[in-house]
Amino acid sequence: MCGIFGVSGHPDAAAIVHLGLYSLQHRGQESAGIVAVDKETGARALRSMGLVSEGFADTELQQLTGTIAIGHTRYSTAGTSTIGNAQPVLARFRGGHISLAHNGNLTNAAELRESLENDGSIFSSTMDSEVIVHRLAKSAHSDSATALAEALTGVEGAYSILVTMGDTMIAARDPRGWRPLAMGRMDNGAVVIASETCALDIVSATYERDIEPGEIVIVRDGQVTSRRFAEPTRLYRCVFEYVYFARPDSRIFGASVDRARRALGRRLAVESPAPGADLVFAVPDSSNSAALGFADEANLPYELALIRNHYIGRTFIQPTQAGRDAKVRVKYNAVRELLDGKSVVMVDDSIVRGTTTRGLVSMIRAAGAREVHMRVSSPPVTGPCYYGIDTPTREELIAANMDVSEIANHIGVDSLAYLSLEGMLGAVPDGPDGFCHACFSGDYPTPPPADPNKLRFGCGC
Repeated sequence: MCGIFGVSGHPDAAAIVHLGLYSLQHRGQESAGIVAVDKETGARALRSMGLVSEGFADTELQQLTGTIAIGHTRYSTAGTSTIGNAQPVLARFRGGHISLAHNGNLTNAAELRESLENDGSIFSSTMDSEVIVHRLAKSAHSDSATALAEALTGVEGAYSILVTMGDTMIAARDPRGWRPLAMGRMDNGAVVIASETCALDIVSATYERDIEPGEIVIVRDGQVTSRRFAEPTRLYRCVFEYVYFARPDSRIFGASVDRARRALGRRLAVESPAPGADLVFAVPDSSNSAALGFADEANLPYELALIRNHYIGRTFIQPTQAGRDAKVRVKYNAVRELLDGKSVVMVDDSIVRGTTTRGLVSMIRAAGAREVHMRVSSPPVTGPCYYGIDTPTREELIAANMDVSEIANHIGVDSLAYLSLEGMLGAVPDGPDGFCHACFSGDYPTPPPADPNKLRFGCGC
């Protein structure tokens, strides 16, 4: 999962992208980058490991001149976390330059890469995203949109992408619509495209519409045109975007993330109440809205019983288990005065590996809670994701190896209940159809790779 942001038609395009990336930091914390395009001096890239706030000096940003820029915050699903794998990708070719920022995961990237290498292509990274760049560079079409449409033919998996070629910015979204991508416009007419609408808000851009699945949007000289590169097909939007990844102040897939999560929480309270509980609290921050919905439906007080240190990043998207464990110890603290002697409902959006949850339950009990009832606003995660989430093997997933009672015992709660698959799909906007839920159900929209380890040569995001 990554965040992408682009602007075309603004005199300070790189500065606007830099600002927009702050709102997409939750989608990736390993590296960040910006490519700016100047008609006079060409394209320049600035990439850095770590957070957006840490990576770019003002003097460096001032050198990124031009009216077009795209940016990226990276969370790798596999491969090494190095500056060589930071995005956007910038490459020179016979027609000038290509830059690309990608959110998603290409399920047939290994095969496509092997074919390109057999034809003489030389790769400079281990990212699946670079496959698209090489296919673009090989195209004989002079029109950039036609070249991109050709490059995406035969590419399988999830991708929302931003591309620059010459003085053109192009956005595209895979035909199944796995990842969100929104378009807006600033007061001066500049066109902004971002993974989530919260990034439009920070630069005061007005949301206009989503990029449609299977659509290419071309932005050149302030004009926006579009074309389809794939026939309409069944939608498989990632339901986990509503459950966890997106920010609650965003609209994705045309609907409010906050309202979706509150509906998930209310449905959870109907399906799995906790009789005798004194209060409800969330595992902040991604579970706040679901916990509010649960508390409202259950007619229980919602309390801030678990405090998050906001200077610590998201534990789930840490690339290593050691990093996740360390972050848990410094990320949260319990409010003893609220918990002591109480029967409490702890609401979380998901349990993936279980290590974070087990540590939190221990913390809640140490603060004096009499009973701890865990409620999860999504079904058990039982399968790997091949479309951009870091759950590549079943061995890492606690629900793939334990039943609910075993998980409850392992994490130390008095009771544990998950939202049903039907309940989740019925609660999200525009459900129950049109969503990918393979990590919960095992119903994969595309054939899983014959060798899932091939994905580990390096996923773009």
